[in-house]
Amino acid sequence: AVIGLDADKQLLVSTDMLVEGIHFDLAYMPLKHLGYKAVVVNLSDIVAMNAVPQQITVSLALSNRFSLEAVDELYEGINLACKKYNIDLIGGDTTSSRGGLVISITAIGQAKKEDIVYRNTAKENDILCVTGDLGAAFVGLQILEREKEVFLTAPTVQPELGDHQYAIGRQLKPECRTDIIEELAKLKVIPTSMIDISDGLASEIMHICTQSNLGAIIFEEHLPIVDNVQNAAVTKMSFSPLTCILNGGEDYELLFTISQADYKKIEKHPDINVIGYMKDISFGRKLQMKSEQIVDIKAQGWQHF
Repeated sequence: AVIGLDADKQLLVSTDMLVEGIHFDLAYMPLKHLGYKAVVVNLSDIVAMNAVPQQITVSLALSNRFSLEAVDELYEGINLACKKYNIDLIGGDTTSSRGGLVISITAIGQAKKEDIVYRNTAKENDILCVTGDLGAAFVGLQILEREKEVFLTAPTVQPELGDHQYAIGRQLKPECRTDIIEELAKLKVIPTSMIDISDGLASEIMHICTQSNLGAIIFEEHLPIVDNVQNAAVTKMSFSPLTCILNGGEDYELLFTISQADYKKIEKHPDINVIGYMKDISFGRKLQMKSEQIVDIKAQGWQHF
């Protein structure tokens, strides 16, 4: 939500809820990491509107299996995220739960009215960009789920995490891209539309296209994935890397569009990847494969209901 404070400043408010058994599994998610992640996923919604997050409130519902020490560990992660992103924890609520742990966080930010970026303002021929790399959080989740199943059948077997620390880290302790917002401001680039990648790249492209009433084309050869994540997807789980990128989710990178005139400003940025451009709505939403075959983009990421 965007709330006008005065003629210049706007207040942004976003809330997100994490529910045990739906959004996280304490079998492999440390409470400290969970607290950190819960903050980050909320801040990311503010950042995705080109705004600076400033405060959060935290509400918890806990069952009686959580000790005071466990709550302290959860809040240690929350406080670490607040410190990293210079956020003030200004309130919240705590209550009991009969069904596990529920975390609800509201994030508050500010921005100038002219700097706020929405999802419905992309223009035809705008360039589609994405930050960082994609697919790692999904691969990390699959590795953790695999090791959980091994543990349940053979508790004495040590987990085989091997070379998967990066992917696991992207799942358990994501970061939001406040750095990109700062760098775009220095480059004097205001995206024409933007969204964070929580539900998979395909889903987020669909959101921008639908709300901006446009089509789009992206190119497989330009979609960013780390080599060892790609190898793990193929060799360890028999997943297509393309599936991980398009439908994995939880990367919390930024997907945004810029005007053609701003391309030179970002073309050499080491952490911004140009992946396609916006088209007329009649074109549809397409992916050009490395084979040059063009196929429809299908969003198969997280469905909330």
